[in-house]
Amino acid sequence: MAFDIEMIKAVYDRMPARIAAARALTGKPLTLTEKILYSHLWEGTASSAYARGASYVDFAPDRVAMQDATAQMALLQFMQAGRPQVAVPSTVHCDHLIEAKVASTTDLQVAVDKNKEVYDFLSSVSDKYGIGFWKPGAGIIHQVVLENYAFPGGMMIGTDSHTVNAGGLGMIAIGVGGADACDVMAGLAWELKFPKLIGVKLTGKLNGWTSPKDVILKVAGILTVKGGTGAVVEYFGEGATSMSCTGKGTICNMGAEIGATTSTFGYDDSMARYLESTGRADVAALANGVREHLTADPEVYANPEKYFDQVIEIDLDTLEPHLNGPFTPDLATPISKMKELAEKNGWPTKVEVGLIGSCTNSSYEDIARAASLAKQVAAKGLKTKAQFTITPGSELVRYTIERDGFIATFDSIGATVFSNACGPCIGQWARPGAEKGEKNTIVHSFNRNFAKRADGNPNTFAFVASPEMVTALAIAGDLTFNPLTDTLTNEKGEQVKLDAPTGDELPKLGFAAEDAGYQAPAADGSGVQVKVSPTSDRLQLLDPFAAWEGSDLRGLKLLIKAKGKCTTDHISMAGPWLKYRGHLDNISNNMLIGAVNFYNEKTDNVKNALTGEYGPVPATQRAYKAAGIGTIVVGDTNYGEGSSREHAAMEPRHLGVRAVLVKSFARIHETNLKKQGMLALTFANEADYDKIQEDDSINIVGLGSFAPEKSLTIELVHADGSTESFAVNHTYNEQQIEWFKAGGALNIIRASVK
Repeated sequence: MAFDIEMIKAVYDRMPARIAAARALTGKPLTLTEKILYSHLWEGTASSAYARGASYVDFAPDRVAMQDATAQMALLQFMQAGRPQVAVPSTVHCDHLIEAKVASTTDLQVAVDKNKEVYDFLSSVSDKYGIGFWKPGAGIIHQVVLENYAFPGGMMIGTDSHTVNAGGLGMIAIGVGGADACDVMAGLAWELKFPKLIGVKLTGKLNGWTSPKDVILKVAGILTVKGGTGAVVEYFGEGATSMSCTGKGTICNMGAEIGATTSTFGYDDSMARYLESTGRADVAALANGVREHLTADPEVYANPEKYFDQVIEIDLDTLEPHLNGPFTPDLATPISKMKELAEKNGWPTKVEVGLIGSCTNSSYEDIARAASLAKQVAAKGLKTKAQFTITPGSELVRYTIERDGFIATFDSIGATVFSNACGPCIGQWARPGAEKGEKNTIVHSFNRNFAKRADGNPNTFAFVASPEMVTALAIAGDLTFNPLTDTLTNEKGEQVKLDAPTGDELPKLGFAAEDAGYQAPAADGSGVQVKVSPTSDRLQLLDPFAAWEGSDLRGLKLLIKAKGKCTTDHISMAGPWLKYRGHLDNISNNMLIGAVNFYNEKTDNVKNALTGEYGPVPATQRAYKAAGIGTIVVGDTNYGEGSSREHAAMEPRHLGVRAVLVKSFARIHETNLKKQGMLALTFANEADYDKIQEDDSINIVGLGSFAPEKSLTIELVHADGSTESFAVNHTYNEQQIEWFKAGGALNIIRASVK
């Protein structure tokens, strides 16, 4: 029996009429994306058609999901909203705070002990407000959602960029900041600019060494890390329907790395099989009843160029396994080209560690296929050359793969099984020797490979590949090894070739778990006390941000002019900083410490205009705040790429930064800045980035008439007294301007409580 089955039934009951109305208003056949969006309008049945990439639209998501690191701040904000209970089904998942160090059992217990204060807070606040709570060890949020909550045609938001994983079950699932989650949990509309649509037609069928991961690695190479910004990617074609449900999830999951709003697939038999296998035959039966509404109209897929803003076609019959990286997830290299490119670029070719799992590649099928390769190590007389680790996606997967002998197989090649948690994928990996900063190469089936991401070592070259390829490269210990063509020398000196991986899509004996890790909330949470110690260094109740003073912003100092890639990792690092996610002031000590200062090419080293001395970014900003001086942050393209981490917006706001001016924003980060009452601005002319000098005094003019689609003006007063000015753009609508004036969206929610 599925969770929230009555809610799912209600979604399906209203879907036919709402889709019919949307089809009539638009006057054309509809994509799957449009069907789901139009059937989740806040207003109910659509009264007008919306313009892609232009119209701001209010939606009514079906549910909210939060991981433990982001849930802290989301729920601290929700506690200020004055609501007695969440308005939509919501869950918290304890997955981010478990560090991978020794092995699963040991690491989990350490995490439970070390994070007790946070887990107790999350458990009690979930109990009080009617939120489902998944305990530490239950699994990674996106895998648990896929197994329990995702359903075809639904709409969900989650406080993690990889919420999009649920697109593998035909959802529109979108990563957001905690303030957005707070809105929805408070019973308010959720706003999104109506997305553009990218169609990806998959022909042929995956075979041999090629896996679903290779599809998204290829797409990332085509679109780059910002090519999906403001768009939903919809996959279709014979290649899509022939793929497993969890394979579809893998593709959607890494869609976060191309900046896409989300990705999705139309409902098909693979999704029905997965629903039935995970105890949700009732959902499959309901979905089968509205099947025509859970995929695009036939005309769309027959003539995709007419209905999508961009169409990409990939032939799965000829698709090669890929390796993406290092240091960016969109540098896509077919395995046949790796030897040439590694030599050309000086990449270390010895593979030190291979890591499989995470939210994107921890399904039963993924692990089964990797295990089929691990079995060949003994069978062919080989020895694994690199360290090898496995991170199961959930307790349901872990228990099942242990029952079916896969963990024993991995043990036989000396592998380490980490906890059912995020671990190395998010920088929670206590890797021995990483502190030495040695140049080395790892391969993993995660999504992100930014510098310092996995182990904190800026000289770790991380390449992203499928679990199958990771396993093969770990066996070979060589980045340039191509298992399609190359042989290995076994212990007898013989040349042997690895057979292509095999594995069942779903367990023949079904999934099983003794305790999946779910804790239901109290039937009546009104008497539950949520305690936050005033002396805690992990949790801190929030104070409202100040409202706009009603005038232009003058005399701002330049905190930093960031050069090049500036992701949410650069703005608010994860790893050891995750423990402060519930304490805004403490975590603000990591603000922008990873950003490269344009003027000296250093990180965490900026000029203090008050003293003339150089020092850490957070300390410098605290000095400005103490002096009552506002500041501005300047950035490059796709600023805020990466995670949904709203701390990257809240920390500058908390410390007194007034505006962020960049060449372009990643979607989630721009929204997060707006929600917190910040000014998020872009250069009208990107070349104006070069005009900003280190010692400038900066004015932002035109706020008295701040209005949608009306530019503001930046005035620069240089150290020599000369001045110059230029226009800057913004994407604020009327409602978002009110957020700015009020000092943040939460201030408006609070004021609305009678």
